[in-house]
Amino acid sequence: MKKQTLSTTLILTLLTLPILSQSKRVADRYFEEFAYFKAAKIYEAVYEKGDTSKYVLKRIGDSYYNNSRTEEAEIWYRKLIEKAKETDPNYLFKYAQVLKSNGDTKKSDSIYLVLNKTNPGKDKKKYIDKEDQFQDFLNGGRKKISVRNLATNTSFSDFGGVIFNDEIYYASAAPKGIKGEKVYRWNNQPFLNLYKSKGYIQKVEGTKADTIYGVNDRTILTSPVNTSFHESSAVFTKDGKYMYFSRVNFDGKKLRKDKKQTVNLKLYKAENNNGNWENVEELPFNSDDYSVGHPALSPDEKTLYFTSDMPGSLGATDIFKVEIKEDGYGVPTNLGESVNTPEREMFPFVAENNVLFFSSNGHRGLGLLDIFQTKIYEDGTFSKVVNLDFPFNSKKDDFSFYVDSTGKKGFFSSNRSKGKGDDDIYSFYISELPKPKECLQSITGTLTDKVTKAPIANAIIKLVDKATGTIVNEALTDINGKYSFDKVVCGNDTLSVIAEQRDYRSAAKKDFNLTKENGKIITIDLMLDPLIVGNQIVIKPIYFDFNKSYIRDDAQYELENIVAVMNNHPKMIIKIESHTDSRGGKLYNRKLSDRRAKSTREFLISRGIAPKRVESAIGYGEDQLLNHCNDKNSKKCSEEEHQLNRRSYFYIVSGKNDITVENSKPRVIDRKGYKDQKAIMQRLRMIRKPKSRGKLFKRRSRSDNKCYSEKDSECNKLLK
Repeated sequence: MKKQTLSTTLILTLLTLPILSQSKRVADRYFEEFAYFKAAKIYEAVYEKGDTSKYVLKRIGDSYYNNSRTEEAEIWYRKLIEKAKETDPNYLFKYAQVLKSNGDTKKSDSIYLVLNKTNPGKDKKKYIDKEDQFQDFLNGGRKKISVRNLATNTSFSDFGGVIFNDEIYYASAAPKGIKGEKVYRWNNQPFLNLYKSKGYIQKVEGTKADTIYGVNDRTILTSPVNTSFHESSAVFTKDGKYMYFSRVNFDGKKLRKDKKQTVNLKLYKAENNNGNWENVEELPFNSDDYSVGHPALSPDEKTLYFTSDMPGSLGATDIFKVEIKEDGYGVPTNLGESVNTPEREMFPFVAENNVLFFSSNGHRGLGLLDIFQTKIYEDGTFSKVVNLDFPFNSKKDDFSFYVDSTGKKGFFSSNRSKGKGDDDIYSFYISELPKPKECLQSITGTLTDKVTKAPIANAIIKLVDKATGTIVNEALTDINGKYSFDKVVCGNDTLSVIAEQRDYRSAAKKDFNLTKENGKIITIDLMLDPLIVGNQIVIKPIYFDFNKSYIRDDAQYELENIVAVMNNHPKMIIKIESHTDSRGGKLYNRKLSDRRAKSTREFLISRGIAPKRVESAIGYGEDQLLNHCNDKNSKKCSEEEHQLNRRSYFYIVSGKNDITVENSKPRVIDRKGYKDQKAIMQRLRMIRKPKSRGKLFKRRSRSDNKCYSEKDSECNKLLK
């Protein structure tokens, strides 16, 4: 009995190994085509079936990493690093990155330190080389940028300096000396209030330094702006009439909470009445269920930018905009993936030259929150997001950037080391502004159907960095199949244009190189192979090994297209036909082809297709050969010629509105003497269902085939 159990286990193991190997190769193919979502699911299935190799762990982690799914990537990289003992520096880097992105800064920094010690002679990559980058800016950057810690800072949190009427407005958690003052439990500090100080940034003649006057004069704004809870992030209209600011959800009597017992932020607007801020009103797009804060005005004051985690957010917090109308406000709009990431974007500020500054821990940075900039174009799109680098950014949180109309002086806030307290306000003065150097190119093209040559509308076009697999941009084709990416930064990078559309083969891809020629238009046209032609789902031939009925790994990849089409059309019902070559007895071949048809059906069911959606799976043996390789000529044919006869067809019975289906058996014609097998296969697909394509043949007997129309030259040519 024991021997029998061991034998059974061995047999099951041997049966499982080929399946794992085949599935892994299918996942590999998806991975290489940048289809990371599909690849991850199949790799995970391989892992669950027992393949826990480093290769699989890397591929699962990379699939999620390339899709910016950092939580999932951390899980698989942890298994790779801690359980599989991976020491490859590239994967240690990736693990450190996702740890930092997910908030585990301490563990992330410890990995960076290990890498610096164990790879001292190698080029430091990505985040490790920030130490050298700091040094570069220390040597050159400070000659042009002067940074000062304001004297008004306290040992508590101070941030968000802006200038209005030669006064600095900011938020501070400094104690107000009031008996029974409330304390914020999050950091055990008093609640934030808005303050102002008389002073401004001014160039000191003959030096590259700056001076702040009157910074010790702190005045707290009175009620109704300040309450006993948080207020911060003030911004003013140019005429000085209105102030927008953030406040926690406080109705004047109590804090209001959402369903999760969280007190969210809201935006408010106050009116200036002879120097007093009055008539505080809540903005209409606030909600108890999500936060809205950190206001910023566009230079023309027609748009309000803000931070929120409202529905439609791409990450933890995103930057939104809303139109300011004469009678109210428009509908808030997410700035999109050009600015927002799956992590945190916050503290927007728009300078006079229409450059958006914001803080993020989702874009590549020096540490936690970093300050970034992007140009807002007239059409509402954005230039490439750029990190401001040192001295504006550090390894800690850097945020609340503000610059005046000259573009040379302003403030930012940071909790970097050697400050006075928690968050501090820093002033800066730029002695020499960098000259703008922006080189842009356009990428355009047309997507067409490979069979009909018709344009394909509403298809997804991805612009991908070939080296990293990162999606740079996405677009949809218009009604004429055209697409364009109009503001691609020049360079030497190799990019890929990838086209995808439902009911077409997985992807069409073309690689090309950017140049440094400003204004160049690069044309990349693409074609997609349709998966539905007439009443068939048309894929590459599903071949079987001689005398076998199992699904080969190359067939698995093709069958995934059948799965995709049926998932796109949940009501679709199909039937399967399978055929063999002429070697072997006719009865045996019918049974073999029937097993192959059933094997194909079982594979589709294993991929989640309901059994009732496969109406039938029938084998026809050698009754419908595609070439001259019958019993008489069998020995004269090559293996490739025989393999052509070992195939499967997938006919649509119902579920596709624009297809007329005839359920009669396929017609058989005499193929003796046919040489052009490709032409035969194409014509066979057309004549199998005469109602959908028009009758091409009439039949008096099984061996007597004639064309219905003598003018049908193609039909007559095939029969000659």
